[in-house]
Order: sequence, then C-alpha cells, then structure tokens
Amino acid sequence: MKNLWGLLVLALFLAACGGGGQEPATDDSQAATDSSMTMDADDDFEWQTEQFADLKIIRYQIPGWDKLSLDQKKLVYYLTQAGLSGRDIMYDQNYRHNLEIRKALENIYINYAGDKTSDDWKNFEVYLKRIWFSNGIHHHYANTKHTPEFSQEYFSALVSETNTTLSEEAMTAMFDASVDAKKVEQDPNKGLVESSAVNFYAPDVTTEEAKAYFASITDPDDRAPISIGLNSRLIKNAAGEVVEDVYKVGGLYGPALEKVIYWLGMAESVAENDKQAAALRNLIEYYETGDLRKWDVYNINWVQDTEGDIDYINGFVEVYNDPLGYTGSYETVVQIKDFAASDRMSVLMNNAQYFETNSPIMDEHKKEEVVGITYNVVNVAGEAGDASPSTPIGVNLPNANWIRVKHGSKSVSLGNIVNAYDKASGSGMLDEFAHDAEEIERAKANSELAGKLHTAMHEVIGHASGKLEESVGTPNQTLLEHSSTIEEGRADLVALYYLLDPKMVELGLMESLEVGMAEYDGYIRNGMLTQLRRLELGADIEEAHMRNRAWVSNWVYEKGMADSVIVKVIRDGKHFYDIQDYDKLRVLFGDLLKEVQRIKSKGDYEAAKELVEGYGVKVDQDVHTEVLERTEKLGIAPYGGFINPVLQPVTDAQGNITDIEVVYPDDFVQQMLFYSTEYGHL
Repeated sequence: MKNLWGLLVLALFLAACGGGGQEPATDDSQAATDSSMTMDADDDFEWQTEQFADLKIIRYQIPGWDKLSLDQKKLVYYLTQAGLSGRDIMYDQNYRHNLEIRKALENIYINYAGDKTSDDWKNFEVYLKRIWFSNGIHHHYANTKHTPEFSQEYFSALVSETNTTLSEEAMTAMFDASVDAKKVEQDPNKGLVESSAVNFYAPDVTTEEAKAYFASITDPDDRAPISIGLNSRLIKNAAGEVVEDVYKVGGLYGPALEKVIYWLGMAESVAENDKQAAALRNLIEYYETGDLRKWDVYNINWVQDTEGDIDYINGFVEVYNDPLGYTGSYETVVQIKDFAASDRMSVLMNNAQYFETNSPIMDEHKKEEVVGITYNVVNVAGEAGDASPSTPIGVNLPNANWIRVKHGSKSVSLGNIVNAYDKASGSGMLDEFAHDAEEIERAKANSELAGKLHTAMHEVIGHASGKLEESVGTPNQTLLEHSSTIEEGRADLVALYYLLDPKMVELGLMESLEVGMAEYDGYIRNGMLTQLRRLELGADIEEAHMRNRAWVSNWVYEKGMADSVIVKVIRDGKHFYDIQDYDKLRVLFGDLLKEVQRIKSKGDYEAAKELVEGYGVKVDQDVHTEVLERTEKLGIAPYGGFINPVLQPVTDAQGNITDIEVVYPDDFVQQMLFYSTEYGHL
C-alpha cells in the first residue's frame, strides 16, 4: 500500500500539471496517549519515515475511524478539505515571497533532468523540504531564515535549465542573509514590525504607525471587544494612510477562502446537530464578510457546541507570529472525540472551581465563578496551515478573554499525535541529561502520565484561570511583544503548581506525587538544558513557548539558590540540575504564578519585560555549546512534524459517497507536491 500511494500521488500530481502544494511537544517529552480506541492493527506501522536537517517526519493513525457513521466520516472529510484549501494562506502570511519561492523550487524539483546524485542537488532537496516543513523560508520555531547549502550560481543554473521564473527580489531573499533575516523580531530596539519578515504588515508600515492605527480603533470602554487586526494585513493607501486589507471573499486571500467556504458548506450539510450547523454558518459568513463581530458570534456558537463526536479548529487563530500580537495565523485541526480518555480526564473540568479558588494568585485576580470549560482528549484526522506539518499537542480556545469569562472555553489534548511522538521517540535524551538513576527511573515510571496531566492542566485550568482588572485592556495591547510568552508561562505555572497538590491524588488523577515530581524534573531539565538544542549557537531564545520554559526555570532556580532548592551539578564536564526540595520548588512556582497573574491582570508591561528579557532570552554560550555537542552524538532531531493521513471517498456508480477510507502515506515529498497541486489556490 505504501508504494502504491506514492505512485498514485505522483500520477495525480503530474496529471494536474499537464504532464510536466498551538502546546508544542517538549524536547524530552515521553508522554503517550491515553486513548482506549483501538489503533489500526499493524505491528509494522512505520512511525518515523525520515530525518533531515534538524527535523524528523512522523506519521499518525486515526483510531476508531470505522466506528464513525457515514455522515460523520463525510463531516470529517469535508472539514479536512476546507482546512487544506486554505493551506497557501499560511505561506503568504509567513512571508510575502514564500509562495513564489515554493512554486519555483517545486517546478525545479519536478522538471530538472540533470544530475540528482550530487551534493548540491541533495542540499537543494533538503532546502525545499525545510520550506515545506516551515510553510516558508524561515524556521518554524527559531524564526531565523533557512540558509541554502548550495550556491546561488548552482541555483541559477537550475532555474535556467527548468525554465523556472523567479523575481530578483525573491532570489535575493533566498541568498542574502541580511534581507528579511527573521520572521518575527521580538527585540523592540530593532523595530518589531520593521525587522519582522512576517507578512502581516506592508514593508512601508512602521511599528509606531501600526500601534497608532490599532490604538485609534480600540474602544477602551468596550467590555466585549472585537479582536482588532485578527484577520487583516496593514497597508498604506494612496494617501499614505494606514488601512486594513481584510482577509475575506473579494478581499485578501479571497480565492482560497472561497474554496474553504465551499467545503464548510458541505460540512454544514452533514453537521451532527443544530449548534454545530449554526457555528459553521457563522464561520462561513465571517469568511465572506471579514466581520470580526461575526467571528465572535461563531466562537460563542463553537464553545456551546459540546454534544457532537466531531470537532474542529478553523480560522485565523493564534497571534504568536505577529510581533505586535494582533493578527492570527491560518490554522485548522479536525478531530474526533476519544470518549473513554475524555471521561477519565473530565475530573479536571468538573473541579475547575477548586483550582481557581485555591490558586496562589491574588483574590482580586480570581474568577468568582468558572464557567463553560470543556475538555476532551481527541484524535486528529487532519491538519493544515500553522498546525501542519508541525503541530501542537494541546489547544485551548477561543482566545478572546471576554468570551472565555462569559461563555467558557474548549480544551483538547491531541491524543493520537502524542502517541505518534512517543512511538517515534527513544530514551536517549533522558539517559543523557537526567541527573541520576533515580530521576531516570522516576521518569520511565511516571513521565507518560505526568506529561499528559501537564498538558491537560495547562490547557483546561491554566488558560481558563484568572481575570483582568476592569480598566485593563487585552494582553496584546498592554504586554505587546511579551503577551504570548507571559500567557504560556502562566498556564505552565498553573499546571506545575497543582501537579504536586495532594488533591490530584485525592481526585484519582495520579496514584502518588511521584508523577508531579517527574514533571518537575523534566520541566527544569528541558527549560535549563535540552531545549537549547533547538537553537543555533549564539542565538537568543525567540519562540514564545521556549522563552516561557526558560524564564520559569531560570527564575525558580535563582530564587531557590539560597535554600539549595535546585542544585547545579557539573560531572565530567557536563551540566545537570538536581531538584533537592520539591515542596519548596512548588512554593516558588506559586510565587511566580502570583506575580505573572498580576502582570497580566494589571497589564504591567515593564514587569513583563523584566521577567522575560531577564530570564528567558539570553543563553549561556558555554552551556549551549555543551548541549549541542551532547545531543549531536545522540542523532535525534529536535523537531518533529507529520505526514497527514489521506481520506479517500468511495463512490457508487451514481457518484454518491458510500464510504471514506483512510490511507496512511509515508512519502513527505509526494504529499507536499500533491497538496501544492490540489490546494494551490493562491
């Protein structure tokens, strides 16, 4: 079946061409899914298919597919088609030349008839695969630009031999390291907008102009504010005024959104219930009009739709890629509820008020009543945009704070994704970086459950906890470039604080606090050491989640030094961190949580800046060198991403769908080429 799929995709691709395209896993995470659904019986299933650069390519399965009704299968199929139809949007959002560069490289890959055994050609292939993986020419995590390991002269020859068209500006972007060097710049001294390559702002729009524009359309007295800037690109009109180019039908990304809308309409026709159908209708109207009030109505509908087996994320969602924290990246995830696993974890949802009431944060920052929280373990059936190939393992939405307070939120853990990560991983990182045999044994016995509980607590309790003070604007308006990492760190701290709470044992979520201790070990190990392998030597920490793990770990390490809460050990020239007092560490996590909630609730930008830049950005270069040397010997890629399953309709003689089968391709290149052909709508 694997080879057959590869040939089928290639044939479809050539025919179409006329013969001639969220909570991330941590480095030493060993969490596995709790799913009780039966995985497809295949002892020979190949979980990891290849490794190149700093990336590994993994496959995942869809457990329980055959238990779905035909209409449910159709719903999943239509939703995945909708997601893939907007795939090109993410490329263009990431950088204005991405689509042109990707199409040029794909044309070369298909049509080049020369030597494909040379190092130059192999390096060209790796460069193209890195662009596919990152949805553009900048690294998906580090934000730095991919460097071609072949010369511009060699590339120019490929362009000439394949009659490829590429503008001089795009060519310069590929080979001049100084041009648009970073996708997202987080150093305000360099100009957040001016120095960011991300395509949310036209090149002639400055940071101050963007801030002034957003301030001009913000109503500080609106207690239900729209998510200004979420679905638009700031440009200048003929008069030199900053205006929004809105993502909508008839506007920016219109051709792709028309295809998205078509498939969402098909999904509505087989919706599981009226609430789900209403949400889909409002999502369609939002894409048609670009009206952000309609986006809010959709999110309220979506939060209230808790009865079905099938759910999805679709929209311009997370704002991590915007240096100012306003514009959302296109993202879709289609998911099937895992009932047994969700039932076991529903105790968190049912006890959310306990966690809010007993939080170490200030009383005035606690919610009087926690409402509308839903939590499910799900199995992913398809992803696109910012969620693919690199995907989160947990999601909590919507992001609008007033909707969360008034209507609640949905949290999911992506069970089959976590399972696939686990199947494709080994114990090498743990053995290399754990302080001693006791820590290793504790991790082996408890890390699966520990990681699962951390993700659940982070998404279900963490993001849903706390509240802003009445006079404070939204975090992206007050905390600016630090809003994302502050929020992710806050959710982590909620999880960490409660993972050593005896209440977790009382609720039956863990048998002993050894589970929490294992998560403390892993968190400090990752935040202080192992995540550094994701950085190039000399680089600062840029990505929001990496920053939050660093500032949380470094802060508690420093504050606990006097009491030897965490002790640094250097053995045979290698750094290790040994937690000597877990209870005192929990107190420190609580102290930091209190301060971080205060920062968010009051919109204290200066305190956020001091915390993030003081503890979460700079890296000890000697330690970084050591970590890179230690991990290089292990041969384990620091990042993983996925080949999506293919949902293949089966039709009768009249063209009616009678079933939908799942095919598990194993060729990353062919899937990317197929996507570019079938869903290249921009």
